[in-house]
Amino acid sequence: MSCSSSRSSPPHPGGGDHVTKRGEYVDAGIGHYWIIDLTEPVSMLACHLAGEFGYADSGAVTGTFAATAPFAVTLDLDALL
Repeated sequence: MSCSSSRSSPPHPGGGDHVTKRGEYVDAGIGHYWIIDLTEPVSMLACHLAGEFGYADSGAVTGTFAATAPFAVTLDLDALL
């Protein structure tokens, strides 16, 4: 599991976490990684390896994040500030 925290003002969707790291992590075989944006409201993007297509995600989440893979976890994103 790799977690990546990004804080940028304003957020730069073409930046390293969203483009460069995806390629690096695919090459390294990292199955899951998260991007946490600490700009209010705090948001989190959970990415998972989707075969030959690279990473897939379900969009950014605010408030509470819950996942079962790669392990069960529930996070109060607002508590990160």
